[in-house]
Amino acid sequence: MENRTQTSLIALRRILRATELNARILARATGLTTPQLIVLEIVAAAGRATPKDIAGTAGVGQATATALVDKLEARGLVTRTRGERDRRIVWVAATEAGKQMLEAAPDPLQRIFSEQFEALPDWEQAMIIAALEKVGAMLNAGTIDASPLLDVGAVDRK
Repeated sequence: MENRTQTSLIALRRILRATELNARILARATGLTTPQLIVLEIVAAAGRATPKDIAGTAGVGQATATALVDKLEARGLVTRTRGERDRRIVWVAATEAGKQMLEAAPDPLQRIFSEQFEALPDWEQAMIIAALEKVGAMLNAGTIDASPLLDVGAVDRK
């Protein structure tokens, strides 16, 4: 039994390390965090988006999305403009520098996982979700607020 416990802990550690290593590779290549890259991808794919749209697509709170956009704007990767008809609406769009950053960026672990996970049959996806939720419960992580982003640390950190 102890062997299975060790094997499961090693598997968990490998997942944590893969996430950490991918975040470091991304940071070295672009200077961005995984959440920042995801937001930049969302904005570029949409052409323009509101912080509310970004938050919904990224699975984060609107305050977090706004903080991430602030950081991208400070780096010149996105711009904000007010709506022409309704000045209360703020549109976020990727700059040319932001689009170039996306082209040069390595694939985030999130995309790699998503593509492989979605290729699995439904029963296997359900089995993996059930196992991961059980592991989360075993680690008393059921009440921890988390977004669907594979990253280490706080989503809106620098």
